[in-house]
Amino acid sequence: MIGAYEVIVKSRRLQYKFTISRNITILRGDSATGKTTLIDMISSHQQNGISSGITINCQKPCTVLTGIRWLENLKTIHDSIVFIDEGDQFALSEEFAKAAQESDNYYVIATRASLFNLPYSIKEIYGIKNVSGNRYQGTKRLFSEFYPLCNVDIDLIQKPDLVILEDSNSGYQFFNDFFSKREIDCISANGKSNIYKELIEREYATALVIADGAEFGPEIERVLAVKKARNVIVYLPESFEWIVLNSGLVKGQGISDILQEPSSHIESSQYFSWERFFTALLIQKTNKNYLQYNKTELNPAYLQDHEQMAIIDVLPEIQL
Repeated sequence: MIGAYEVIVKSRRLQYKFTISRNITILRGDSATGKTTLIDMISSHQQNGISSGITINCQKPCTVLTGIRWLENLKTIHDSIVFIDEGDQFALSEEFAKAAQESDNYYVIATRASLFNLPYSIKEIYGIKNVSGNRYQGTKRLFSEFYPLCNVDIDLIQKPDLVILEDSNSGYQFFNDFFSKREIDCISANGKSNIYKELIEREYATALVIADGAEFGPEIERVLAVKKARNVIVYLPESFEWIVLNSGLVKGQGISDILQEPSSHIESSQYFSWERFFTALLIQKTNKNYLQYNKTELNPAYLQDHEQMAIIDVLPEIQL
């Protein structure tokens, strides 16, 4: 599936309105916040149609996946928005992650757990809030919408004494070169799941975490928990490749349009996360020129003064 889709689910007393733009969307929140009610409404419409009293307006089919036959049922669902309630524990499994990756659907998963098998974005973790209406006033409709739970946008990066990168590939090589020239320690966590461990075990006054926001959703909660106790700055762009593409160094038709509206260009069945798409795009757009990109080994051209500073300028202002 490709694109962003508005979904309106309503009954006589309730209406949910939200937009789904990636293949994995996470709904968080305690009991009685509306997650299960939304999915129950979709399920009721799925089973009983118009007689359910529920209407669903969306350009794509909306369906609920549940039960012990979930895998068998999923094989029959295509090009749809699939909703999964938190009672369905299969969403936590590697088997589901593999099946989701091989499908052409979008998924909305209600859960209070971090789904470590799925590479979901920090921008696609939502709560549900009421924006108008009165639940207790007769038949007056209550309007609800999604709101982002993990807003970590920053305008300024205070000078750190430790920088922690997610991996040891080109992104780490780039930032290690930049920060080491300024006598700031820069380490690789060798994977996003190790960043929390590095934050709690190392000594520092101020730590800067740089990781791929497009896949960091499962880790964000515990990293933000450390941030409450220690001076941790979290910078989570979509990916290092996304930063490079935004620097203006890479020329190519359509790059600007893609960066402004990625969901209109990323086919979920081909790219399980946006990080993978931006990597493929950067490799394609730099093919056979002096900035030819390699994910594993950084092209030294990116470390030249002009190129390096153009990329750094995409980041929030850094106090050095």
